[in-house]
Amino acid sequence: MSKPRVFVTRIIPERGLRKVMEQTDATVWQDELPPPREVLLEWAQQADGLLTLLTDRIDAELLDAAPRLKVVANFAVGFDNFDVPAATQRGVLMTNTPGVLTETTADFAFALLMACARRIVEGRDYAKNGHWRTWGPMLLLGQDIHGATLGIAGIGRIGQAVARRARGFGMRILYHDAMRNEAAEKELGAIPVSKEELLSQSDFISLHVPLTPETRHYIDAAALRLMKPNAVLVNTARGPVVDTMALYEALKARQIFAAGLDVTDPEPLPADHPLYTLDNALIAPHIASASFETRSRMAEMAADNLLAGLEGRLPPNCLNPEALQHRR
Repeated sequence: MSKPRVFVTRIIPERGLRKVMEQTDATVWQDELPPPREVLLEWAQQADGLLTLLTDRIDAELLDAAPRLKVVANFAVGFDNFDVPAATQRGVLMTNTPGVLTETTADFAFALLMACARRIVEGRDYAKNGHWRTWGPMLLLGQDIHGATLGIAGIGRIGQAVARRARGFGMRILYHDAMRNEAAEKELGAIPVSKEELLSQSDFISLHVPLTPETRHYIDAAALRLMKPNAVLVNTARGPVVDTMALYEALKARQIFAAGLDVTDPEPLPADHPLYTLDNALIAPHIASASFETRSRMAEMAADNLLAGLEGRLPPNCLNPEALQHRR
C-alpha cells in the first residue's frame, strides 16, 4: 500500500520531521522563506496532508484545489492563517499545537519586559560603541520591576504564566479579559479591571489576546494616550493587536517609556521601518517560543496530529472534529 502524500512547508525540528518522513511520502520545502502561493497550491492538489506554518494561508481557494486533502497540521498555537469553517464544510481536519509553548513564551515576554525596563540592549550598544567612559549616577536610568503594577491583557494560559513570574517580583497584577478568570484571581491575586483602568494604572502591560476583529489595534493612539509616561508595553501575541505607527509616534514623543515587540505589523518589519530608529523600541523576530525543547515538542505534536488525521483518527489537537461528518 502506498504511503499518503504530504507537503511540509518548512524544515521543522528532527523529532517531528523524522516521524513524518518515516510514515508518509513527504516533500519538505527547503527554503528559509515560505513557499510562494502558487507552489503551495500546486502541492496541495496532490496532497493527502499538509504540515503548515502561520505564514501559509489555508483558505477556500486552496481547499477547493486539494481534492485529496484530509488534514492540515499547523506548527503553531495560533491558527489565524486557517479558514476553519471552510475546512469543516469540506471535511478537512485542522489542528494546532496548544499548551506546549506556554512557559517558554512567558519566559520571553518577561525577558522583553526586563530588557526594556532596564535598558539592557541600549547598555550593550553604549558599551560596544565606545561611549562608556566611567560610572555615572544618571547613566541609562530605567524602571523598577519589583513592586510595580503589571497589567495583563488576555489572561489565558500564557497570560497566567507571565503573572506567576510577576509574583516573584512582588508585582501587583491587574488583568482585563472578555471573561472573568476566578482561578487566576484566587491563585495569583490578579485583579479584574476595565481596559481603561488596565492602561492607566499599569507600569507594564503585556498583551496576550488572540487576533480577532475586536482586538485588531487593541492598542491604538487613544489607548497609548491613557498609558503612564513610565509604562512599558510588551507584545508577544500578534502584530496587528498594536497599531504600529501609533506606537512609533508615542515612543518617539516619549509618551510611554518603551516597548518590547516579538511580533509586528507588518511581519517581518521592513529594515527601513522607523521603529528601528528608536532606542526605546526593542524588536525581536517572532522568537518567543524558540527554545530547542519547545520547538521540538511542537514538531512532535504537529506530526502526531498530521498522522492521526491521515489514518482516519481524530487528531489529539483538532480544531474542528465535526469535519469528520463532511468527509469527501
